[in-house]
Amino acid sequence: MRREMTWWWAVVMLGALACSQEATPTAASTAALGQVDGPRYVVLPLGSLGGTLSQGNSINDLGWVGGLSALAGNATVHATIWKGRTPTDLGTLGGPNSAVLWPSKNIIGLVAGVAETDQDQPLGETWSCRFFFPSRTGKTCLGVVWEHGNIRALPTWGGENGFATSANNFRQIVGWAETPVLDPSCTGRQKRQFIAAMWGPGNDEMHQLSPLPGDSTSAATGINDRGQAIGISGACGIAVGGVSARRAVMWEGGSITDLGTLGGEGWNTPMALNVWGDVVGFANAAGTPVDTFVPRPFLWTRRDGIKPLPLLPGHDNGQALGINVWRQVVGVSCAGSSCQGVLWQGGNVIDLTSHVLTGLTGTITNAGDIDDLGRIGGQFLDSSTGATTAFRAIPAGVSHRGMHGDDQGED
Repeated sequence: MRREMTWWWAVVMLGALACSQEATPTAASTAALGQVDGPRYVVLPLGSLGGTLSQGNSINDLGWVGGLSALAGNATVHATIWKGRTPTDLGTLGGPNSAVLWPSKNIIGLVAGVAETDQDQPLGETWSCRFFFPSRTGKTCLGVVWEHGNIRALPTWGGENGFATSANNFRQIVGWAETPVLDPSCTGRQKRQFIAAMWGPGNDEMHQLSPLPGDSTSAATGINDRGQAIGISGACGIAVGGVSARRAVMWEGGSITDLGTLGGEGWNTPMALNVWGDVVGFANAAGTPVDTFVPRPFLWTRRDGIKPLPLLPGHDNGQALGINVWRQVVGVSCAGSSCQGVLWQGGNVIDLTSHVLTGLTGTITNAGDIDDLGRIGGQFLDSSTGATTAFRAIPAGVSHRGMHGDDQGED
């Protein structure tokens, strides 16, 4: 349930799309798909909230990029939305940190994420949020949604902590939350059991997404407009993957499906899915034990099951993080801990930095999400300043003017 081990590395297709299981590109999608060797991009660097770090983890079909930005001094990060190039601070629940960490594809202005409160952890837990923030604060953390300038905490199953990842156009939000149960399969500072949750569509609604038989915990990482939810099932562990992600799963119509593995133990983590139910994520490489993290990117489809995606030459690990309706996939390909943002298209892996036409002074280190027009939100290392900066990448031939809520004339 993580993007990276370090904290900083840390479309409604109404009617026409609802009935089919496979998407076929049409003339309207040609610009998004680009040439055979991949599209070329104009990169728009996005601002920060005062620090030298910002990161895009989500982009919807309005072109809004969601993620996080460090405040001055880089000691804390706040959830951030970029509708144009100007960041909007989404705030917290009174604690130091908050973030938008997963792709969330809705276009109704409902942003899902996590935020710390001003309350201390009563059991001294670390909780899942800690692994995405600059430091351990000792504060409780809850799943939240931001809408119309307001932040709303999501309820738990009776424990102190929660986590929200994604929200669809029907006001269904998914994530996980603690129960009052002290789970003996927890390790480290984690104490309580957690179970996947689906909140909504009403503000007070909460539905449980149970783990596979024999497992004690589950967590949901994505949901599409068909109500298909994806996530993990396993033991409690430290509430951040590993044994918690023994299996990647999908919940649909009241049932749970095991999506399989790549032959490794643990870290089987789906990150995103499209309207067809195609799933991308990462899983430990074949033969890798659960106490070692060697992720490989994967694509799961109902027809072909789980299949690994290729890495860049010389790379040994990677993660698939976002997917669009055309089955374009983005993520990272890494040599050790040195990563490059990539696009998977037509069975090929493409180094995004090498496909930038203009706007980039550095290297794309993370591609967090891709929308149905082929626009990408992510992060690059600015070689002129040393800052890590969120970006919006626009495929050549796709207009970025007139996006709903964008800054007119600024881009």
